[in-house]
Amino acid sequence: MGEFTVSIDVPVEHMQNLFGKCDSYIRKIEDDLHVTIVDRDGAVRISGNKEAVMKASHIVKELLTLSERGNMLEEQNVNYAIEMEHESQGHDDVLLEIDSDCICHTISGKPIKPKTLGQKKYVDAIRDHMIVFGIGPAGTGKTYLAMAMAITAFKNNEVSRIILTRPAIEAGEKLGFLPGDLQSKVDPYLRPLYDALYQIMGAESFNKNMEKGLIEVAPLAYMRGRTLDNAYIILDEAQNTTPAQMKMFLTRIGFGSKVVVTGDNSQKDLAPDARSGLDIAVKVLSKIDDIAFCMLTSKDVVRHPLVQKIVRAYDDYESKEKNRSEIKRRNRNYSRGKK
Repeated sequence: MGEFTVSIDVPVEHMQNLFGKCDSYIRKIEDDLHVTIVDRDGAVRISGNKEAVMKASHIVKELLTLSERGNMLEEQNVNYAIEMEHESQGHDDVLLEIDSDCICHTISGKPIKPKTLGQKKYVDAIRDHMIVFGIGPAGTGKTYLAMAMAITAFKNNEVSRIILTRPAIEAGEKLGFLPGDLQSKVDPYLRPLYDALYQIMGAESFNKNMEKGLIEVAPLAYMRGRTLDNAYIILDEAQNTTPAQMKMFLTRIGFGSKVVVTGDNSQKDLAPDARSGLDIAVKVLSKIDDIAFCMLTSKDVVRHPLVQKIVRAYDDYESKEKNRSEIKRRNRNYSRGKK
């Protein structure tokens, strides 16, 4: 069978964005699909096996459309486009559908959008449900997208305030007593929430709304005894709550409120014998209407591509360790049975 070739016209202003630094994006498509891609007089020519060429041309056209919409292409865009092409042969431009959902813009004007199908389903669930649990590994945008949705609802007067909270637990180490007043002591635990707010709202707008009490960032312990009406409430790092804390938090919700609970079951900082409130909530609440559970995976990681590889490596390791433990347990039970 002869070599098959497709030519795609690419405006010169999008050529560099499409090819990437040192042609890295195009090389990635070439290596994955075993095709040859070259630039010829303002057109991209793709040659190779017909099926592979058609897949590669679809990926290039999607990436070109993203570029024409004003997106600065990243390695994650290329990796995800390739992955989606493999998983859903002949799929209907899922990448472009995802890109069309702009939640809001940062203070610098950068649009905040879901970048994967899992993130899109997560954002849609937040729109459609009163309580949403976003569960997945680091880098999947659980907290950042929830923040963007909360700030958008606040600016549109859908809620009167934003409340952000997380349990104040050290990540595997004891920091001892911290200096300053009570707020200064808890601020280090809440810093990731502040960082996201500054990026989306800007420090001046955030501080002004904070002084008015319209935005509140507080440790989970401060939630007890309150009723939270007409508020957008985000509980971050929920894997570090106890079952009692989770129940306390969920029973604070009042009329006109929306709640997003985020957590990563693989990064618990609780005592070894303690049960996670997030794990219990998934079991207890899974059949209640208007509560959605969005399970994000390593495919939804949008940080540096190396983070995705790290998450997958740990998933594989933990799965093998779990299997080894199960085999040892069965062997011990078998040996006891023979005696």
